[in-house]
Amino acid sequence: MNTGKIYALLVPIVSVLIALLIASIIIIMIGKNPVTAYAIMLDGAFGSQEAIADTIMKMTPLILTGLAVGFGFRAGVFNIGAEGQMTMGALIGAVVAMNIGGIPSVIAIPLSILAGMLAGAFWASIAGFLKAFTGAHEVISTIMLNWIASNLASYMVTGPLAVGSGTPKSPEIAEASKLPVILKVQATELSIGIFIAVAVAIIMYILIEKTTTGYKLKAVGFNPHAAEYGGISIRKSIILTMAISGALAGMAGIVDLIGVPPHRFVGELTGGRGFDGITIALIGRNNPIGIIFAALLIAALRTGSNAMQIRAQIPNDIVSIIQGIVIFLVAAERIVSTLISWKRKKGVTAI
Repeated sequence: MNTGKIYALLVPIVSVLIALLIASIIIIMIGKNPVTAYAIMLDGAFGSQEAIADTIMKMTPLILTGLAVGFGFRAGVFNIGAEGQMTMGALIGAVVAMNIGGIPSVIAIPLSILAGMLAGAFWASIAGFLKAFTGAHEVISTIMLNWIASNLASYMVTGPLAVGSGTPKSPEIAEASKLPVILKVQATELSIGIFIAVAVAIIMYILIEKTTTGYKLKAVGFNPHAAEYGGISIRKSIILTMAISGALAGMAGIVDLIGVPPHRFVGELTGGRGFDGITIALIGRNNPIGIIFAALLIAALRTGSNAMQIRAQIPNDIVSIIQGIVIFLVAAERIVSTLISWKRKKGVTAI
């Protein structure tokens, strides 16, 4: 493994360790034992079949939203709209999944996922088109599209798709559209969605690192002027990047809906996981394989924090602090790289 790859691996690892250390100080300040707290968190995330299933279930859409944001970053596009694209993917995918009963699952499931991907791709392409042809910054347009998607989702589950009383929700999707369950522990059901997400991550790695299309998109991200001079269409690359990114976020929405009970579209389906994609992309350094492990980290923190709160009376805010510090250190990687270099020099001097 060359120095660049080692460095890329060390930065997020060191960032997480520093974040845990700082959080430990805060835990001590509130009169708790950080070792006990982290042990409970680890047990809450991986200590039982139910905990593992819950962690992996949370991890599945996070991989896909992380890939969505990370792919955009690699191509020089800041897609902050994964939240809205995930919502639209779940909404349109759910409409399809509700209305394709009577056909085999081998057809119904891919059709539902494809519908969600196309919806996400279309929603993201709006921002891509605006950037390519008008110069509108994608950060602004994707944030605005998030709000439009959120309000559209609320309208659909309180109006055209509304069913029953209580929490606004759509009808349940057709049985044929539900992903097969590989593990069921009490109320927790783990579907094959995790295999879909990991497979997509591997495909994205191949696309980015091993194909001409990936090379062109990365070239635009590195230096758009040089890429254009080399004959690459900047406009086409921007729209294509946003479409692929949106398709991944849309897939996150529909895979979560058809893989996790109650298999209905609800207005608050995303739960901020689209924005979590930004965190995961940064921790994974926009590498599809790194994003898998980053998604596992965030999912484990989320699952383990519940146990930590109940069994150790430590607030969930500690997890938000850890996540925030990790993001800060990964984004400001010069701080971490300086610490790594200092440690390396110190080791050489000692020898």
